[in-house]
Amino acid sequence: MNRRDFLKWAAASSVFALSPIPGAWAFTSGKESTDNKKLIVILLRGGADGLNLVAPYGDSRYYDLRPRIALSKPGSDNGVLDLDGYFGLHPALAPLMPYWNNKSLAFVHACGSPDPSRSHFDAQDYMESGIPGSKSAPSGWMNRLVSQLPSKHSPVQAISIGPTLPRIFSGPASVATIASTNKPGQVQPQAIDKPIIAKGFEELYGSRQDDLGRAYAEGIAAHKEVNRVLSTPDDAEMASVEADKMEQIAANRGAPVLKRNNPFGKQVSKLFRSDPAVQVAFLDFGGWDTHVNEGTGVGQLANKLSPLATGLVDLIEGLGPLYANTTIMVMSEFGRTAKENGNAGTDHGHGNVMWLLGGEVSGGHVYGRWAGLNNNQLHESRDLPTSTDFRTVVSTILGNQIQLPKQAISNVFPDFQSPGNPFVKV
Repeated sequence: MNRRDFLKWAAASSVFALSPIPGAWAFTSGKESTDNKKLIVILLRGGADGLNLVAPYGDSRYYDLRPRIALSKPGSDNGVLDLDGYFGLHPALAPLMPYWNNKSLAFVHACGSPDPSRSHFDAQDYMESGIPGSKSAPSGWMNRLVSQLPSKHSPVQAISIGPTLPRIFSGPASVATIASTNKPGQVQPQAIDKPIIAKGFEELYGSRQDDLGRAYAEGIAAHKEVNRVLSTPDDAEMASVEADKMEQIAANRGAPVLKRNNPFGKQVSKLFRSDPAVQVAFLDFGGWDTHVNEGTGVGQLANKLSPLATGLVDLIEGLGPLYANTTIMVMSEFGRTAKENGNAGTDHGHGNVMWLLGGEVSGGHVYGRWAGLNNNQLHESRDLPTSTDFRTVVSTILGNQIQLPKQAISNVFPDFQSPGNPFVKV
């Protein structure tokens, strides 16, 4: 990091981790970018169990493989919510059913990274770099995406929610890292907020008219703007949301474990509403590694899905009209074994289910190349295969919804040729 970029980082450290970039961006309200397409990516770290998120209850093998943890059929207590007569949604995700019904929610099953690794670290790295199998990729695919976006008017065009810049956003393009908070109207004070430190920086760089002075001014402007947005609570937020303290799970790279009343949906939508220049965002949640006592319609998995569903509804409702131009993608580094283990849980698997929400999503369908759950149809006779590469789904979204040209998409996913339309109905 050079001196100029260090100043930007220091000035905005409570909410930003600005990667080195050549030249400076002037801060603007972004009012000219109201027609921008938006993308929000959510990563569930730990390997969420796709077979219990969108369960193939119409296949008797599902119940043979999971005698203790399979979800009951529709109409039963805590049974699956029927989607199409074959697949059913986990009952904890019931708040999302209106979006399935209005056709702005879809799923792509047997989807994920083609690399067969069962290592959390490697699988997450490959999904975030967008180059499966390569441990030396210099950047993350969302950072490369930022470089391909046609409009670059604001230092908050790309936002990462979390304590550190994740792998998916690593690289040369500028990304704002916003520290997540547990309660609406709460912004965590950082070093630059301390008067003695702020005064020192101001005396050194506040009056300078060169690049360093401008970099300092930009960082301070960005810092104040995001603090203003996050520290001005909506009346509804203060009246209805009281978030629990989120645990930091080292095994999930510091991603928080979701608990009830988590305000992430309201916080993220507020940032998008407050500055139309915000175009892409990333956030992650940990704790999806369900080796023991996974549960069925209730239990460990349900306890994480419920606040995720509520948060997604808050996000959609908070976006309001922006939802029509927004795509929300939910993914996990790999799925779980088709067969439950001896601890009433599941082990590291392969293929998973990818969620898509948004005004331009052709929803109300489960997509994918689905063969079934017989042993000869499973990867290594134990997991869902990855019959749809996640990059194919993302590339299609970038082309159709974000409207990037083919060359720009190839720069986001180098050396990858999409085999075609991933939206094949099961």
